Amino acid sequence: MKKGKRYAEAIKLVDKTKLYDLEEAAELIKKTASAKFDETVEAHLKLGVDGRHADQQVRGAVVLPHGTGKEVKVLVFAKGDKVDEALAAGADYAGGEELVPKIQNEGWLDFDVVIATPDMMGVVGRLGRVLGPKGLMPNPKAGTVTPDVVKAIADVKAGKIEYRLDKANIIHVPVGKASFTTEQIVDNYKALMEAVVKAKPSSAKGQYLKSVTIASTMGPGIKLNPNRFTGQGGQAE
Repeated sequence: MKKGKRYAEAIKLVDKTKLYDLEEAAELIKKTASAKFDETVEAHLKLGVDGRHADQQVRGAVVLPHGTGKEVKVLVFAKGDKVDEALAAGADYAGGEELVPKIQNEGWLDFDVVIATPDMMGVVGRLGRVLGPKGLMPNPKAGTVTPDVVKAIADVKAGKIEYRLDKANIIHVPVGKASFTTEQIVDNYKALMEAVVKAKPSSAKGQYLKSVTIASTMGPGIKLNPNRFTGQGGQAE
């Protein structure tokens, strides 16, 4: 894809050889986000782990203090009273077995997060091939498999995001919008980094945070100083 004039102008503002402090990077991101829509601000974290090993997986969830700036559609798999409970708590859709063919055969995916009560995981498991590759499969570690659907919905609507490694051992997650204040972007990014640093597997050796980048949807990546987030043990090699 050919990069446009806006991108060319934005990239001039970023020093590619520099590791920025978070506050400076957040200010810069607002200057480089020049699209006509409200760009998403994303975090890209390259970790010094090997996700192919179960004991080096990094996965979890964190509630961003200022949310993501995006309205999140929630689907809840539940039975009986829990369905009514979920809808009353703000779920966009809730149901059970009857939703399986709709997703499997009709390709219905008009939701961003799936929550399930533990007794529904047998049903939800049948959708693994559809939901798994899209990162929508409920997971106890992310708090999306739980009997307490009310709390799970409240957390998601308040700005809870799930983070997990991709095949290249990188975490990609939204941390806000370009319209957020610098302080809001900083607070959200710090909350994410705190959670990821806490989630460091005990079996991970060497430098944990290999590279830490912030970028807007259409803007260039701005590299941050990873040592600022670890305090120790994250020194650059």
